[in-house]
Amino acid sequence: MKRKFEEFELSDIIGTGTVGTIYRATEIPSGEIRAVKVLQQSVSQDKNIVSRFEREMLILAKLNHPNIVSYYGGGRTEDGRLFYVMELIDGGTLKQLLQAHNRLSWHETINYGIQICSALQHAHNHGIVHRDLKPANLFVTYQGQLKLGDFGIALDTGESDLTVSGMTVGSWLYMSPEQIRGEEIITGQADLYSLGCLLYEMLSGSPPFQGNSFPVIFEQHLKEKPAPIKFSAPETPESLQQAVLQLLAKTPQERPFNARTIQGIMSELKLDWEEDEQRYQKELSRLKVAFDADPFTVYIPNRDISWKTLTVWLVILGISVTILAVLQNQ
Repeated sequence: MKRKFEEFELSDIIGTGTVGTIYRATEIPSGEIRAVKVLQQSVSQDKNIVSRFEREMLILAKLNHPNIVSYYGGGRTEDGRLFYVMELIDGGTLKQLLQAHNRLSWHETINYGIQICSALQHAHNHGIVHRDLKPANLFVTYQGQLKLGDFGIALDTGESDLTVSGMTVGSWLYMSPEQIRGEEIITGQADLYSLGCLLYEMLSGSPPFQGNSFPVIFEQHLKEKPAPIKFSAPETPESLQQAVLQLLAKTPQERPFNARTIQGIMSELKLDWEEDEQRYQKELSRLKVAFDADPFTVYIPNRDISWKTLTVWLVILGISVTILAVLQNQ
């Protein structure tokens, strides 16, 4: 859908990056509040970036699902820059939720997991591989509805890929082995691996693999097995633990057939417990705590610092205290 930039009155900046800036905007004809993403002036002449921005718009136009951020068309600004209009989410991100509460109950995890699977299945049915599934790209409303966004590096398997063959794209903590190797053929199974990393983090409070640098993390993705979830979340049903481990299989062929398979496992688990009003209200209150938190007081979970880094800093601190004590006694 082609839109005119003058149809929107822009206000606050709600997000910015190297490629685009996202504004809160009012659609003048209807009065609806939207989000408008505008290509940055500094990169507007870069043909590769422009092509990627256009590809993102084409991909979003193919998708229409309650668990994917809605797309309302796009066009060009008065100075020729690309822009597009999307749904404005009243809430926050799954990343904020995890930062505020460290980990989620398995009940919350399957509630969000079912929605993520539904979004992925819809995208995969349309030949779209997200390639960057992570907490920061999953938006949650105050009512608990989850929406997948940011298709900036998504792959449309029905079109030629704009990524140079052999290039690694994605986010280190959630990247599939085949993405790390820069394989030519990437399928929806790559998203399923990222889903496994995500569910593991939601249940245990930490991603399955961590390190101080991307080579360390990549090596773990390629060769190591994650610690069993029961060590950090023993209350997690065995069937859910096994499903997450299967998602984290090193080769695509060993993973579940599709996102719907995992959605089915979680849906069966949901039928086994009664979703009472008290639990529902508790989960919504956790969302409010996470999204309304003062940015200066938001709890940062321990997983942001590896145990190796922490050990080094403790040793340094101990040496410093010793030296200080010696100097004071002189």
